[in-house]
Amino acid sequence: MSTPPVIIERLAIIGTGLIGGSLARALRAAGGVTTIVGCDRDAHNLLQALELGVVDEIAADVAAAVRGAQAVFISVPVCAIPGVVREMVPFLAPGCVVSDGGSVKAAIVAECEGLMPPGCCFIGGHPIAGTEHSGPAAAFATLYQGKRCILTPTVNTDAGAYDTVSRLWQAAGAQVCCMEPGHHDRIFAEISHLPHVVAYALVHAVGTADVEGENVLSYTAGGFRDFTRIASSDPAMWRDISLMNREALLGSIDGFSRSLAELRCRIESRDPQGLAEFFTIAKQFRDGIV
Repeated sequence: MSTPPVIIERLAIIGTGLIGGSLARALRAAGGVTTIVGCDRDAHNLLQALELGVVDEIAADVAAAVRGAQAVFISVPVCAIPGVVREMVPFLAPGCVVSDGGSVKAAIVAECEGLMPPGCCFIGGHPIAGTEHSGPAAAFATLYQGKRCILTPTVNTDAGAYDTVSRLWQAAGAQVCCMEPGHHDRIFAEISHLPHVVAYALVHAVGTADVEGENVLSYTAGGFRDFTRIASSDPAMWRDISLMNREALLGSIDGFSRSLAELRCRIESRDPQGLAEFFTIAKQFRDGIV
């Protein structure tokens, strides 16, 4: 069996936690990259990434990390991505391709694309994968196997740069598709951002509920824990996502509030047929996902 060709020689990963670290592990396993250099604001994470073999080299700062790299992947909180790009721009090699893994795209793509020097290209990306765990120790090579990675090119995107980013994600096991940045944000406000804020709100409501002095959460079992698993995700990350995709998320929350109000009305009016209909429609939608 022939060895798969190396896609790029040197990749810089800014942010060596679950998402960046798993991409590094996947590309190493696939032989898609020769050298991976890591950079992270958290010195403990950075040293751990090196010790665990997630990256080959570490850099003290973004400037050192991107020097000589043919591609850069940024995996930091969404509000920090433009600042990181601004920091690296003077040190990018000619022809370097920069991409990210943030789950909000329109604002990031608009700002970062405009920061690129001539000959370099920014391509927004969003791998649809993750867990509630974080840090280099949580990274694993098969995180992206069979999962979608959405790329959000614009009219300014270089075809060769897009091909490079696409091939990297395919080597990591992902199924690549493309989408307009604003359309991406409206979709993911509904299917990702709303579920996270609902999970946080539910746990907050139950955790602060006063039921005759009982610790209500001590009685939770599988259903509650499964439903609220994502409320164990990084609060700072979801703070940033909620603010950056504010308009689309507010619209999603309004839609959910209307649905919840409709359900409340059917319960309040003791409407068994209406409740059965509401639950049946929801079940059919859910079963359709599987």
